[in-house]
Amino acid sequence: MQRFPVQERLPVTAPYRLDLTAEALRRLADNVVDVVADDGAYYRAVHCAGRLVALRVTQAGTGHLEVCATGGDAQRVRAIVARMLGVDAHIEAWPVRAARIAWLHRLACELRGLHPPRYPTMWEACAHAIVFQQISIHAAGSIMRRLVEALGARSAFGKVELVAFPEPGALLGADDAVLTAVGLSASKRAHLRAVAHVVASGAILEREIDALPTAAAADRLTDLRGIGPWSAAVVLLRGFGRLDVFPLRDSGVARTVRALSGDIAVDLPAVLETLGPVRGMLYYHLLLGRLRNLGAPHND
Repeated sequence: MQRFPVQERLPVTAPYRLDLTAEALRRLADNVVDVVADDGAYYRAVHCAGRLVALRVTQAGTGHLEVCATGGDAQRVRAIVARMLGVDAHIEAWPVRAARIAWLHRLACELRGLHPPRYPTMWEACAHAIVFQQISIHAAGSIMRRLVEALGARSAFGKVELVAFPEPGALLGADDAVLTAVGLSASKRAHLRAVAHVVASGAILEREIDALPTAAAADRLTDLRGIGPWSAAVVLLRGFGRLDVFPLRDSGVARTVRALSGDIAVDLPAVLETLGPVRGMLYYHLLLGRLRNLGAPHND
C-alpha cells in the first residue's frame, strides 16, 4: 500500500456524511477543483504554507475521516480539511429548528449528516461570489471551470488529476485576453482583480474579518469592489462559516423553496426567523435539495 507523508484520522461528530458535505462544497458536477471519485473519496489540491499539496479524504465509519496528503505540515492539513468539510461547525440547533417547519423537517431528514462546507480561503470565497453574480449557476460554473483550468496549478493524487484554485497572484498576472476567453465580463474581470490585489497586498486580512461580528464583517466586505450585500452574505457563509446569514437576494431561492416545499405561498422571511442562528444551513439544504430533486411529494 502506498504511504503518504501525511496520514491523519480526523474525528467528526455523528451524524456526519462526507458525500453530502463534499457535494455541497462541490456544487456542480463540472467543478474541477473539488473532485469526488466513484468510490466516494474526496480529492483536492490546495496551497499549504507555500507549497501545493494533494489531498484525499474518505469516510469509513461514522466517527472519523481518513485524511491523506502528498506533503505539508500535518497540523495545517488537518485544519484545512476540517474547515472545508465543516467538521467543527456547531449545528446542534439545526434539526431542532428545522423540525418546526414540516417541509424543511422532511428535507433535513433526507439530508441528515450534511455539514456546512467552507472554501479554504477568503480569496476563493470572494472569487466565487463575484463570478456567480447575476447569472445562472450552470453558466457561472462553466466560467469558473475554464478560469481554473487556465490559471490553476496542476497536481495529482495517485492517478487522480487535480487543478488547484488559482491564487490571487495568478489572477493578477493573467492577460486580459485570457480572462475574456474564459467568459468573464469586463466588470467581473475588474472586480476579481481588485479583490485579488487587496488580498495579495494584505490590505484586507482574513483574520480581520473573522474577528468581527457578522454585521460588521459584512460591512467590511462590502468595502471591496464588486462585493455587495448579497455577495458579502455568500462570502460570510461559504468562506467564514457564518451560519447566521442567508443570501436572500438570490433569484433562484424563492423558486427553489416553492419547489421543495410544495407551497407557492411559503413565507421565506418567517422561515428564516424560525431558523435563527442556523439559517445558513437552509442554503445548503436548498442547494442539495435542488441538485437531488428532493421536491415535495405529490398526493395522488
